[in-house]
Amino acid sequence: MALAIRRAGPADAAALARIGASTFVDTFGHMYPDEDLQGFLRESHTPEAYTRYLADPAYALWLLEDDDGNALGYALAGPSGLPHPDVAPGDGELKRLYVAPSLHNGGWGGRLFREALDWLERDGPRTLWISVWSENFGAQRFYARHGFEKAGEYEFPVGRIRDREFIFRRDANAA
Repeated sequence: MALAIRRAGPADAAALARIGASTFVDTFGHMYPDEDLQGFLRESHTPEAYTRYLADPAYALWLLEDDDGNALGYALAGPSGLPHPDVAPGDGELKRLYVAPSLHNGGWGGRLFREALDWLERDGPRTLWISVWSENFGAQRFYARHGFEKAGEYEFPVGRIRDREFIFRRDANAA
């Protein structure tokens, strides 16, 4: 099976919603009561939610697909909206990076990551931000290997549940 990464377009909203919901459920679904999980998915992982990102030139998405066009991962990047006092206008954020569990540790997450960072820094280095679940140690090590350092934390809401999230930052001069 051949895999490829490509920039997503307006026709990809449904595929992004499917892979977004399935990878979120695969990774975190066990942590939430069903009512909270379903509400979060209806809010964040619908074709309409992805259509809004795709229509806004401040955001970009990439799809990882197999040769049959099945979405197996994706990345979303745009302006930083993290609740940290040092976030400034012009800062970028890797907002989401997910790969189907069957492809974990195959390098595809790293390739999606590189696509997103290259796009975020297309006009030159700038401060970049990432939010990562406090218990996702593998992702934290991955981001640290790429120059990101823990800069804070906040609570990420999924329905009534509040997850402890770490905020990672890489300064423009560290790129």
